[in-house]
Formats: sequence, structure tokens, C-alpha cells
Amino acid sequence: MHQKTPSSAKLLLVFVRHPELGKCKTRLAKSIGNEAALEIYKTLLSHTASIIKNIDADKQIWYTEDVVENDLWQRDYFSKKQQHGNDLGERMQFAFQEGFQAGYRQIVIVGSDIYDLSEKIISDAFSALDQDDYVIGPAKDGGYYLLGMNQLNSAVFQNKKWSTASVFKDTLKSMSNKKVTLLPELNDIDVVDDIRPIKAFQKYL
Repeated sequence: MHQKTPSSAKLLLVFVRHPELGKCKTRLAKSIGNEAALEIYKTLLSHTASIIKNIDADKQIWYTEDVVENDLWQRDYFSKKQQHGNDLGERMQFAFQEGFQAGYRQIVIVGSDIYDLSEKIISDAFSALDQDDYVIGPAKDGGYYLLGMNQLNSAVFQNKKWSTASVFKDTLKSMSNKKVTLLPELNDIDVVDDIRPIKAFQKYL
């Protein structure tokens, strides 16, 4: 398949799930209901779209299921793809591998459920890759919300217990003997305790 020539040396990947009732933020929904969980996820998606729109990089939106056209990810700013793989590690590895094969030299992936994520943090991540091999943003639950690298290291994505508190620690082990930039720790939104400190979400409690 012909690869589109990169318009930038930098590629930003975002993994998303299309916001459908009962299919997103299911752990959060157990506490506040499907409707409230859906509204929170829509808010998080809009926040993510607004902060990445002006990042100086090509941007790809990777959907968990089928690609959706008429949504907030406008093709003027974002290209759209479908994730491939049996677990999160395989899906991220596929996206990174495709990006490097297309000619990108710096690739960063971010989650779509980080209310505290900012344009500055993502810009800082790309800047870090100018001198370091990896950049990673730890999440308070033991995972990570951002990962970037200059060349593919499949070990980063393999043999990890995804959605557990050991993911960040185990990922760092896969980067041993390399130069790594650590970003500020942020909180992703998975359970009801994650939304309690956020003023915008108080109405759902």
C-alpha cells in the first residue's frame, strides 16, 4: 500500500474510541451511569482535539473500531486509521511501526482521556526527542499517558500487563541503557475518584 509522504518529521498518534453510550469509560459508568460517563468522555475528546490541533506535527487518529467520518476529528487537521492488534501493546506497536516505515523520525502517542494534558507537554515531548531516545509521561495509576521515541523498539510494547499499576515501571525497564525524558505525572480518567478533583466534572457526581 502506498504511504503518504510525511509533511513533517514529527508524527502525533492519538488512540480513541468512538463515543457511544455504554461502550466508553465503562469503569467510570459503574459509579455515575452510562450517560454521564459518555458526556465526560466527549468532553475529554474535545479537550484533546483542541490542544493537539496546533501542534507542529502530522496527526493521526487511531480508532479502536471502524473509522468514523463526521465527528470532531476533522480531516483538515487529522488523518484517520483503524487500530490493529490483539492488545494495546500490539496496537501501539503497529501504529509506531507504520509511522517509522512512512519516514517519520519522531513519533509520540497520547491518550484521549487526560484532562490535564496540555499543548506545552506535547511540544516538550517532541523537543525531548531532539536529544533523548525516549520520552514518557507517567500516569498516577501506574500506566502512562504519553510515549515517544526516535526509532521502533518492539520490546517497549511486549510482555506488559496492560491496565495494571506495573505498566510504567515495566516500560522503563524496556528502555534501559537509553536516554529517557520523564514528563510530569498526570491523572487519566478511569474511575469516579479520578473526576472528584475536577471542577468541570462535579455536576456528574
